[in-house]
Parts: sequence; structure tokens; C-alpha cells
Amino acid sequence: MSYWQAENSASFTLEIKKSRFIALAYPCASREQALAFLEQAKTDYPDARHHCWAYVVGDPNNAANMAANDDGEPSGTAGKPILNVLQHKNIGDLMLIVVRYFGGIKLGAGGLLRAYGQAADGVVQALQLVRPIAMQEWLVNCNFAQEQYLRYWLEQQCGQLLDIHYSDQVQAKVLLPQTVALPDEQLAAQAIHFRIGE
Repeated sequence: MSYWQAENSASFTLEIKKSRFIALAYPCASREQALAFLEQAKTDYPDARHHCWAYVVGDPNNAANMAANDDGEPSGTAGKPILNVLQHKNIGDLMLIVVRYFGGIKLGAGGLLRAYGQAADGVVQALQLVRPIAMQEWLVNCNFAQEQYLRYWLEQQCGQLLDIHYSDQVQAKVLLPQTVALPDEQLAAQAIHFRIGE
């Protein structure tokens, strides 16, 4: 995958001209999950003036999987800058909510754009981001003598052993990063045979 994902939730608070902006970030895998986080934020901060948000599910370059909302702020001054942070930093599968407690001083459209953008950027800085590795399933056949080598090799390649069966030989179902070239000379010499899983 070509985008970043968050391994954790995070929060960040920013105060500008007596208005308090509380940014919340939650990993999410669907629109429904993202909106459930929004409902939770409304429950946690019921007296806030605004609960502005943006989410991206999947690749942030795919516009069909994202949405944003200004929640009563002037159009384009809250949801859009929050979404821009996700797109600019290439982060997917994330819900960002910025809760605002109005401090009595109007910030103007430019001030709101900056404030919501800064709050969103601040919470993203608190996230642990990883780039997921695309994996492919393989079926592996080898002799009993090669099983230990196969397990060692999988570990070296950041692979996973999903299932293993023993008959006249060892049959294993494994997951490997798509970047691993198969079969290589070393494995061929060990009489380990791979084919794409079915």
C-alpha cells in the first residue's frame, strides 16, 4: 500500500484567542466506524460549539472513500483543512475530529482555516504511523529436512506461517511481502517449491 496508517489513537489541544480546539484521531476501517467515533466525541464533549471532522478510508488519493464536515462553521473553514492534512500527509484509514469550544472572539475565515489545520496537524504528529506491507499468500512444499530452514527463511523475509500439514512431505500456507522474489536460487537449492495460494 502506498499510504500511511495510524497504529494508535491520539489527542491534541490548541488554544487560540480563548477558543479551545481539541483534536482527536482514531484509526478506522469504514465510514460506519468513523461516524461512531464522531458520536462518541459528541457524547464526551456535549457542551462544545462545534464537532468538525474529516475521515479517509483506504487510499487518500481515492476521493470516493473520504468525507468532511464543518458542523456549523463557515463553509470550507473546518472540515476541508482537516481533510487537507490527511491528504497532504498521505494518511488513510483515519477519522480526525476537532472539537471547538468558542472563546468569544471571532477568528474570521482565515483564522479558522489555520486553527483547524493546526489542530489536525498537531494530533497527526502524535500518531505512530506505519506503511502497511502488501502481502501475498503462497503454498509451499518441502521435505521434512527443509522445514526448519523454511521457518527461518520466513522469519528473515517478514513472512508468516498460516497453516502447516504433514503427509509424505511438508505442505505450508504462508504469507510473504509481495516484494519478495520467488523462487530464489537459495530456496531452489533447498528443494523448497512455492506456488501462489488458491
